[in-house]
Amino acid sequence: MRPAAFTLDCPDPAALAAFYAEATGLALHPGSDAEFAGLIGEHGLFLGFQRAADHRPPTWPDPTVPQQAHLCFEVADLDTAEAALLRLGATRPEAQPNPDHWRVLLDPAGHPFCLCAKS
Repeated sequence: MRPAAFTLDCPDPAALAAFYAEATGLALHPGSDAEFAGLIGEHGLFLGFQRAADHRPPTWPDPTVPQQAHLCFEVADLDTAEAALLRLGATRPEAQPNPDHWRVLLDPAGHPFCLCAKS
């Protein structure tokens, strides 16, 4: 068994796919549309975004609306990667459990994701 896909609920699949495409360099899947968009990664990994009409973004670190899942991305330089992602529309929550080793950001739909310092 190997990971094949990870899909996030969101209010606007095309917009969230565009954010992650710019952030990661992954290619947009040609079958993407307004209801479901996806990115194609190395080794066949698929990152999907599906429309959820009643999407409520996680309220991390407040557990009122749990994060449920989050993505982690390895980066060469935390400060450089964070600055680039903030320019693309990510936001930085105040809570940062270990900012010297990883940074928590929120994508434009409110999903938490982490930047991890490359070892």
